[in-house]
Amino acid sequence: MEYRQKVVDTGLLLEEYRTLLDTVDRLPLLVTGNSMSPFLIHGRDTVYLTRPSRPLRRGDIVLYRRTNGAYILHRICGVEGDSFSIVGDAQTMVEQGIKRDQIFAVVCAVERKGKHLTPGSFWWDFFEKVWIRMIPLRPVAVKLYGTFRRKRI
Repeated sequence: MEYRQKVVDTGLLLEEYRTLLDTVDRLPLLVTGNSMSPFLIHGRDTVYLTRPSRPLRRGDIVLYRRTNGAYILHRICGVEGDSFSIVGDAQTMVEQGIKRDQIFAVVCAVERKGKHLTPGSFWWDFFEKVWIRMIPLRPVAVKLYGTFRRKRI
């Protein structure tokens, strides 16, 4: 079977996802952009989105819409009442003041490097519990990882 790739406007696609999430349990979404690396890689990994079924907490990966209309997939790093602080795994700048009504989906599973990951798996828990606490140290950690990886190759 031949697959053809079709490029569509992300904003239009995600508006459809918002509607579809009212009728289905979960939807796959190919990761685009680099803000969630090293956990999620552009064009390689897929996230599975669902409507939040419990209160959102630190470590959750959520899909939200900024006030400027941009759709963003990032991780919650802080919760204060109905306001969330959110950051991408590749970032050190935290976006604050995200309201609950801006968040419309949470990631319930990931296909990463061809493997299906859910909460409780090693890499999921590492990024949810450890990496989220290393925000100021992330550039150093990524540089060290790159150095050790190059030496192994």
